[in-house]
Amino acid sequence: MTKVFLGVDIGTSSSKGVLVGSNGEVLASATREHDVRRPAPGKVEMDGRVWWDEFCSLATELVGGSVHQVAAVGVSGMGPCVLLTDEQDDPVRPAILYGVDTRSGAQQEACNSRYGPEEILRRCGSAMSSQAAGAKVAWVAEHEPEVYARARRLFMPSSWLVRKLTGEYVLDHHSASQSTPMYDVHDHSWIDPWAGEVAPGIELPPLRWADEVAGRVTAEAAARTSLAEGIPVITGTIDAWSEAISVDAHNTGDLMLMYGTTMFLINTVAEPVRVPALWGPVGALQDTFSLAGGMATSGAITAWLRDLYGGVGYAQLAQEAAEVPAGAEGLLMLPYFAGERTPIMDPSARGVIAGLTLSHGRAHIYRAALEATAFGVRHNIETMLDAGASVGRVVAVGGGLATDLWPQIVTDVTGVEQVIPERTIGASYGAAYLAATQVSDVAIRDWNPPRTICRPDPDNRRRYDERYRLYRQLYDRTRDIAHALASADTDDHAPAASEGDSNDHV
Repeated sequence: MTKVFLGVDIGTSSSKGVLVGSNGEVLASATREHDVRRPAPGKVEMDGRVWWDEFCSLATELVGGSVHQVAAVGVSGMGPCVLLTDEQDDPVRPAILYGVDTRSGAQQEACNSRYGPEEILRRCGSAMSSQAAGAKVAWVAEHEPEVYARARRLFMPSSWLVRKLTGEYVLDHHSASQSTPMYDVHDHSWIDPWAGEVAPGIELPPLRWADEVAGRVTAEAAARTSLAEGIPVITGTIDAWSEAISVDAHNTGDLMLMYGTTMFLINTVAEPVRVPALWGPVGALQDTFSLAGGMATSGAITAWLRDLYGGVGYAQLAQEAAEVPAGAEGLLMLPYFAGERTPIMDPSARGVIAGLTLSHGRAHIYRAALEATAFGVRHNIETMLDAGASVGRVVAVGGGLATDLWPQIVTDVTGVEQVIPERTIGASYGAAYLAATQVSDVAIRDWNPPRTICRPDPDNRRRYDERYRLYRQLYDRTRDIAHALASADTDDHAPAASEGDSNDHV
């Protein structure tokens, strides 16, 4: 019986599973779509129990009745997320998602006041921001004390799947390094006493690297998933880092661009690089470091436009937008529809569409959205270079590569060539590869070689240089108005004083 590898990734809008052969061929794949919950502006949550339910559903579909023998399991997931559970591993509240959830501003400031922003940056590699999972744990402790009193363990999607599959309570080093200010990127350990002060009463998980075996499938998990009892499960990591591994973009100097619900950038560096406008976690694998950026939206805007236009398909929208010249005939957009993460670190930023006239249609707006995300990518890359990072080989991944238009716009705006790999399946493929390394001698460059290279158009490049200058000015000149509107929106959605913090979702 042929040995194969199962990889499952829990994403923002869906969970994906792949069954991969020993030569890297994808034998089968499946997806389960889901929604996140937005109970108030700045709050983005999800029921963590869905992660395990969807894993079981995917595994049963892919493995049940298969003639192949799964030799190892890989997992990954969005992050950093905060899923708190009680002593019986039952979630005490919905999981708080990564940097798109901006509720913890006060807790970030409290950490800065207590430990010092410079010392946090030095030890943790990243400044306090909406991406910091530690601040979100502190938010639950402060705003939902009765809920927090029941919390005993901290999980993220990949570690939750490991727990359900193997019974082991572990977390990978990379995910821990995004739990600022709880993890030291130099010592590769939880910081004592910071971690205990930020997350009091939580039993912090032992730490392992993403490709290390966390445990083996239990009899109970085997019955739920159609997997064989006893097969190894890797520790896994956050989806973007798994995706970088999936396309061989985890070597020093590599930059991965992930075209997903959010745009994510990972530059692999030889030593820690500290800059407040970006994140500096450890890599997924031992002896690696990262300089990373992430936009709060990208594909989320295209999905919003698709729904706004009555469900018109992405392919049709891209085809229409391709007929519009570079610059969208005078439209310029800020993509800050959910605030913004790097490099402006402004949760109160808001989306702007400037230059609208009666002659503009949906194709112009759609193209302007793609161009806006490209300008955001350029802003992040320039911030990386200014910090002293080296950007060499750039590799593109993600669902945004389904059409040629989006990566071409990004290449034209940034001026950098992008390698498009043979397979752009995503983090689930990287998880399957890491699982394969535990039982086979395989190399990702053999599994997933380059397919083509996207090169910039010189004419469009020159046109976008001027547009980029206006893009940077547009944020500066509308920031105060955006903040005022964001403040008013928060006030409009604030609960009455007598209501307090609702826990009716627990």
